[in-house]
Amino acid sequence: MKPTRVLDLLVLFVFAAVAVWLLVRGFYGQLPAIPIYAGASLYPIAAIETIAAFMIRARINEHEIGDGPRQLHPLTAAKAVALAKASALVGTASAGVWLGFLLYVLPQRSTLRAAVSDSPGAIVGLIAGIVLVASALWLEHCCKTPDDPPDEPAH
Repeated sequence: MKPTRVLDLLVLFVFAAVAVWLLVRGFYGQLPAIPIYAGASLYPIAAIETIAAFMIRARINEHEIGDGPRQLHPLTAAKAVALAKASALVGTASAGVWLGFLLYVLPQRSTLRAAVSDSPGAIVGLIAGIVLVASALWLEHCCKTPDDPPDEPAH
């Protein structure tokens, strides 16, 4: 499996931000208030992926890969990579959505009271998306197999 491309994530991020900015610009008055914890659901996922990344990395570094007890099954590592790739996309899209929302709301803070109360929730969501992307990319990195040492010729 190829590693996640940062360019793909950036394109998704910009697309989501622009699309949401356009939608919020047209429908902001019809949206419900954004609570502070609206985007916080991504934090536990990021924490779980970060913990899993360190556990997987330790097993790979100790060459504990296989079917035995206390070993990392290769399919588990493959599933972790799939989870990391999906989480990177979800986190990127989420961060783009919250940024698009903030791009509309922040300039409106001086004129709209709702914009003042909606901003903290959007900021929490934006940071949560970025944290999820970082933990997902870390998990994906930790699932890579170490490079084999080069064969040294006999003297």
